[in-house]
Amino acid sequence: MKRRSGILIALLCGLLFMQGCHNDKSPTLTAADISKVITQMSAVMIHDVTNPPLAARFFAYTCLAGYEVLAQNNRALPGMRGKLNGYPAILKPAQASGYDASLSSILCMMETSASLQPSGFLMAKYEEKLIDSCRRVGFSSSVIDSSLHYARQVSKMVLAYAKADKYNRISNYTRYTPPSKRGSWVPTPPAYMAPVEPYFNTIRPFTLDSASQFLPREPAQFSSDKRSLFYQYALLVYKEGGSGLTPEHRAIAGFWDCNPFAVENNGHMLIGLKKISPGAHWMGITGIACKQAKKSFSESMKIHAAVAIGLTDGFICCWDDKYRTNRIRPETAIRKYIDPAWRPLLQTPPFPEYISGHSVISAASAVILTHYFGTQFQYTDNVEEKFGIRPRHFSSFIQASDEAAMSRFWGGIHFKDAIEMGIIQGKSVGNLVLTKLK
Repeated sequence: MKRRSGILIALLCGLLFMQGCHNDKSPTLTAADISKVITQMSAVMIHDVTNPPLAARFFAYTCLAGYEVLAQNNRALPGMRGKLNGYPAILKPAQASGYDASLSSILCMMETSASLQPSGFLMAKYEEKLIDSCRRVGFSSSVIDSSLHYARQVSKMVLAYAKADKYNRISNYTRYTPPSKRGSWVPTPPAYMAPVEPYFNTIRPFTLDSASQFLPREPAQFSSDKRSLFYQYALLVYKEGGSGLTPEHRAIAGFWDCNPFAVENNGHMLIGLKKISPGAHWMGITGIACKQAKKSFSESMKIHAAVAIGLTDGFICCWDDKYRTNRIRPETAIRKYIDPAWRPLLQTPPFPEYISGHSVISAASAVILTHYFGTQFQYTDNVEEKFGIRPRHFSSFIQASDEAAMSRFWGGIHFKDAIEMGIIQGKSVGNLVLTKLK
């Protein structure tokens, strides 16, 4: 852990060295600098084992904070009031002067993230290193102090907006108990974790009218009858998601695994494995695209905010369906009704099956990114290369999102209808976000 923290701090220390804190006190920040903050957030999330829906929420408010600073200083950037549910009038701090808007934007992201994330003190340390690096290259203390003061004022207002989404009330709700009827979800091996975020659908969405705005069709009804549609779905996972896997399908499933709850059984101990969340993966892809397309700092911040909003609303929709249908996972059904010795390629995450969360948020992200970069945008995804995952090349975001969705089937953790309906729901969320943010 110490080694990883050291590497991350060193990366952030280079934030302005690489971009150049010039003697004219006007740093040139780019999309790469936003990505570095996102990378630090992801590292803290790994440290905290942050669940996927909550991770998306952290990204959304953090990126909104950074965007808000820029919008207050650039008339070409539209404000979010009237576009996002309940978004307040965030006024520019009185007598603000002597600051650098881009630097304030980055600092506002860090301030917001540090307050939101459980181990936010780690982000605070990264922020200190960033500030020190600016001073060492001759950036005046007055500009740094003014930029930080501005950032903190805006961050407080965005954090108040975040608090109003009622996520903090979830801990007071009655402990969730999964239904006991046949065909319902039950905790799965090896850790048999409790269900994650069963009340995430109760928080205020950013663009949705309600968590149930894009209800998918009902899932195939559970049945152990070999002639039933459900049994055929289970048999399909058993045959094509098990011994029938090709090397390519195995590689794809592993590439898109993104399970922060993955554990390894080591004798009498379960050891957590370092993995980012699905949302963190798509935020990484966003950074790759912005850098490759040479988007401006402001444009890049806008795109990051849009994707993060789509991720959060996608999870709100999806989680509403998961705990409404409470459908059994393939691993449980196949081992009980087809083959007791069967194991999925990927570890089953700790929440109900229908619909596929990765399918929803991948489709939503792909729709948003396609809007900004086009239908034929080619890129190489190396987001998880530092974790030993080989990069993959894609000819479009839709190709990537379709592959991400199917990876859940090949990994043995989702039935086909959950994936198909997830893609439909995700595209609806993505299009709604774009409509609202116009």
